[in-house]
Amino acid sequence: MFQSLIRLLLRLLYRVQVSGQLQRAPKTLIVANHQSFLDAVLLWAWLPRDVLYIVHTQVMEERLFRFLLRFAEYVVIDTTRPMAMKQVAELIDSGRPVVIFPEGRVTTTGAMMKIYDGPAFLAARTGAMVAPITIDGAIHARGFTRMTRDFPRRFFPRITVTFHPGELLPMPEAPNAKLRRRKASEELRRILQRAWLAARPSRSLHDAFLEAVELHGRGRDLAADAGGTKFTYGTLLKASLALGRLTGKFTSENEVVGVMMPNASATLGLFLGLLGARRIPAMLNFTAGVEGLNSAIRAAEIKTVLTSRAFLERANLQPVVDRLEGVRIVLLEDLRATLTLADKLWLILFALPFPRAATLRSKPEDPAAVLFTSGSEGKPKGVVLAHRSILANIEQVLTVMDVSPADKILSAMPVFHSFGLMAGFLLPVLGGLRVFLYPTPLHYSILPELFYDRDCTVMFATPTFLKHYARRAHPYDFRRVRLLLAGAEKLTDEIRLTYLEKFGVRVLEGYGATECSPVIAVNTPMKCKAGSVGELLPGVEARLETVPGIERGGLLHVRGPNLMLGYWKEAAPRTLEQPASVFGPGWYATGDLAEFDEHDFLTLLGRVKRFAKVAGEMVSLEVVENLAEAASPAALHAAVNLPDERRGEMIVICTQDPALDRARLQEAARELGAPELAIPRRVIHVPKIPLLGNGKKDYPRLNALVEELIAAKQ
Repeated sequence: MFQSLIRLLLRLLYRVQVSGQLQRAPKTLIVANHQSFLDAVLLWAWLPRDVLYIVHTQVMEERLFRFLLRFAEYVVIDTTRPMAMKQVAELIDSGRPVVIFPEGRVTTTGAMMKIYDGPAFLAARTGAMVAPITIDGAIHARGFTRMTRDFPRRFFPRITVTFHPGELLPMPEAPNAKLRRRKASEELRRILQRAWLAARPSRSLHDAFLEAVELHGRGRDLAADAGGTKFTYGTLLKASLALGRLTGKFTSENEVVGVMMPNASATLGLFLGLLGARRIPAMLNFTAGVEGLNSAIRAAEIKTVLTSRAFLERANLQPVVDRLEGVRIVLLEDLRATLTLADKLWLILFALPFPRAATLRSKPEDPAAVLFTSGSEGKPKGVVLAHRSILANIEQVLTVMDVSPADKILSAMPVFHSFGLMAGFLLPVLGGLRVFLYPTPLHYSILPELFYDRDCTVMFATPTFLKHYARRAHPYDFRRVRLLLAGAEKLTDEIRLTYLEKFGVRVLEGYGATECSPVIAVNTPMKCKAGSVGELLPGVEARLETVPGIERGGLLHVRGPNLMLGYWKEAAPRTLEQPASVFGPGWYATGDLAEFDEHDFLTLLGRVKRFAKVAGEMVSLEVVENLAEAASPAALHAAVNLPDERRGEMIVICTQDPALDRARLQEAARELGAPELAIPRRVIHVPKIPLLGNGKKDYPRLNALVEELIAAKQ
């Protein structure tokens, strides 16, 4: 009777929604994430009366818990002492369902904290079925959490409780008991992370944005940019509603609309406005040149391109825009003049009070955005990302990374790059993080100073950009770094050590692809291995395909909820080519050679296309670049391969170091134990290695440059 009363009270106050049901087995261990001091009350209200509660010593400090525990059977333990689990193991073996919080303590980060070895080893030792439960929303309950004031708190937030299907956690194989316990805790962490991801609601990006507005409040500071514009959630909502209405006057539903804009608050409002009007923004890479842009326009059948007069003038892009074919150019500055009195009344009296009613709903499976591949190895393709794909990737990242509303991101990666769009634009908006937007990552002296001056704590960048920042930054500029993530290319030991020694900062390397929205794997403070790209995100599956001629690793194929809908190509405009590989539909062949170690860390060995066949042997061009990096750490280098009549292919290293020669490369090869074939036949000195807008090396352009230079010398 008392349990039913508490359940009714929780439903009335917190609008608790419960989905799924507890799956019991002869031996059952019930585990849940730990968001607040309400968690045990929620479990007590909806779990059977015969379960045994394993209570952490910290929990006994709370009066509410001590009161409720009068009505339940419990055992108080310290989860840091695995020996204390022996008594619990006996109870599980007897068939008694046991409840435990594997984290041991209430989260202080908003994300999952470390999983203690004891509970996981308990499940593996007894053979009990692990029944995960996800609690969401309790973290916002005022008075019951341990979050900082930056985190949104409400007196009665909506709470959901999700019961998931049970999983077995077999005893891991390891040389000793300590390692077996650690491996078991890692697997339990993955189970809870997968459960958290499965519990997330299915919705569109714009619906998720409106939810964030409601959660964080319209007065919450959100975005600022280099132009001095500042957005709260309320002003961003207003801007998006207005821009959505104005662009809707000359575009149609489900039309693909080109967006050629820098990292700025207005771009964020425009992107969300197009989503709210059920248009599909295509983020155009303005560094791709006229040919690349026209190819993208044809592939996505773009009729209208939205841009800014000020941006075109500052970036000197007017000559490029003038040569775009078959599109109408609309300047944001000119849109203001089209805002009528009726539009203003609609905005003030209807749209702002009732944004859900004033915007068009999209389905999670609908296209949300089109991005274009970098073209680092060929012609760009249009990557069509669904709402569910981008949202899944954001939620996957938030599941493993402890970023929270207390953080502030410095975002300088271009918005036409998937890394910039997801991590620099959408993750802050949906996760409640403040963000400072800067239009270019190329201002190497300014960005470290901005990071310091704006009190930022999180930054995403490519290793190439990080290398330049480190040279110009003051040792104190990165004093507040909590997370510094590198992606898009290989992170070298030289960059990693520079940041550690000069700034005292650990650079975490991740890996992704535009086709995966983009993150596939990432190192985290909880699980990190230098030289690897970390562990696969929850929900991502991977397989390795054997590549003839290459002994180590295999071609990496992935699938997961963050995978794209497919490609749009110029040869078949707006005809979706769905992802598929040798492993079947729904798999994506990344083109990367990779391997996994015994701890599930993923290490990249190079691009499959970035191999040269020299004298019948396959040689990785990435290994060649590593040789040059070892011989000359301060300079930038890039390796290409050209046809060779005698040896099949010839490796050429291009370098910005005028002193680098074959002798230094041979010495580096001896020190690293690299094969003789990895030493390039020719060294070409160039004033600057060509780069794409996202910081990657532009290999097609480099190949053409090398061919021209060699032909000129012959």
